[in-house]
Amino acid sequence: MTATPNDTILDHWINGTTSPGSSTRTGDVFDPARGVVQKQVRLGSAADVDAAVDAASKAFTDWSQASIARRQQVMFKFRELLNARTGELAEILTSEHGKVLSDAAGEIARGLEVVEFACALPHLLKGAYSEQVSTDVDVYSLRQPLGVVGVISPFNFPAMVPMWFFPIAIATGNTVVLKPSEKDPSAANWMAELMTEAGLPPGVFNVVHGDKEAVDRLLEHPDVASISFVGSTPVARYIYETGTAHGKRVQALGGAKNHMLVLPDADLDLVADSAVNAGFGSAGERCMAISVVLAVDSVADPLIEKISTRMATLKTGDGRRSCDMGPLITREHRDKVAGYVDIAAADGATVVVDGRGIEVDGEADGFWLGPTLIDNMPTTSQAYTDEIFGPVLAVVRVSGYAEGLEVINAGPYGNGSAIFTNDGGAARRFQREVEAGMVGVNVPIPVPVAYHSFGGWKASLFGDAKAYGPHGVDFFTREKAVTARWLDPSHGGLNLGFPQHD
Repeated sequence: MTATPNDTILDHWINGTTSPGSSTRTGDVFDPARGVVQKQVRLGSAADVDAAVDAASKAFTDWSQASIARRQQVMFKFRELLNARTGELAEILTSEHGKVLSDAAGEIARGLEVVEFACALPHLLKGAYSEQVSTDVDVYSLRQPLGVVGVISPFNFPAMVPMWFFPIAIATGNTVVLKPSEKDPSAANWMAELMTEAGLPPGVFNVVHGDKEAVDRLLEHPDVASISFVGSTPVARYIYETGTAHGKRVQALGGAKNHMLVLPDADLDLVADSAVNAGFGSAGERCMAISVVLAVDSVADPLIEKISTRMATLKTGDGRRSCDMGPLITREHRDKVAGYVDIAAADGATVVVDGRGIEVDGEADGFWLGPTLIDNMPTTSQAYTDEIFGPVLAVVRVSGYAEGLEVINAGPYGNGSAIFTNDGGAARRFQREVEAGMVGVNVPIPVPVAYHSFGGWKASLFGDAKAYGPHGVDFFTREKAVTARWLDPSHGGLNLGFPQHD
């Protein structure tokens, strides 16, 4: 590996400004397309987390009492700034994650949807009111913020996933400590600075970089009210169990093994396009990527031919160039994903398109693995049972709908699943019978829009609350019921001016 000397060290963002913190540990941040270190990032200590939580606790006193109109104004301003500077953030994402610029811009757009949803929270924060439940007695409900909330986000969507959480948390009156992935951390600081530019007071949004030490302190800190997490299932289980053991609300979104069931009446051109798009976008580093195509026997061969033909047109390379797919996040992850191709072949599968050792439009030291297609994948193979999280698409042949559904539901995950068919009855049956939290009908990546909620079933979700949408509002607020009796009416005097809020 060729390292690029760089004195740049990314600091934490605490109480409205950069802070080196107390820890002297740092980690490498790579440019995956070049295979070189481009900067260092602070790896925060427990004391650094404490400093961020302390700043957030102090800021909560005023921010939780700020008017809904004031919070909404900050969100509107952030939305405008983010929309205007999407290109700047996309370049950061491509530089540190490796995804192509268009994919990075798409990630930001999906995060922006949640910001726009947060702009409408005044409507969703309205309580209920019941008049005269008893003589001269009324009952009404209030939604109030939790306090300091922790967010732990993954490397694959360093902008979108944090935006699944912090806009709703902040708009509902909470303060935030974000621990982004140390592999691509710069987007978190960029967004924190932009929130400050939008008018957010110091301490409301803090960023602490780090590894397990910082995560564990967030999970254990007595002043952190909740934890939001997205990542692999083993870590999600750990986050959930540790956080709840310390009395916190936890929403922990885990891994996936998403299937696409293709029936004989499906439009195979649409299926082939969808399989390639959903399998290899963002180099397959998506929890909603399609990793398994369940093809009914009669269409398997022509479908594989169509998918292979489309894969031959894809260009893998530096995301800042005119390429379709970029590198994987690290050399170690690239090697791990490539290892699954070896496992599948050893277990009797057929490697139809091999992405190992392909020619790329990028530096030789980049973390490259091209799109890979595997046919006749045994469901007993570790390459089938594990979440690979890379550009490897497997085909499992099934006899029909019933066997396909059985294969999907037998798996431990239940994040997303899709069916491709022109039979409305089959689609309706599938959406009722499949054991997954998000379902696509002729849609390969069924990520809900911001005013619904994102989350799976089974080992893909720990806790009761999904991300963003109505679940997000519920998660970041507590309801309070008030029973009131007022015996004497009163008024505030004369004022003929038009009523206004502030």
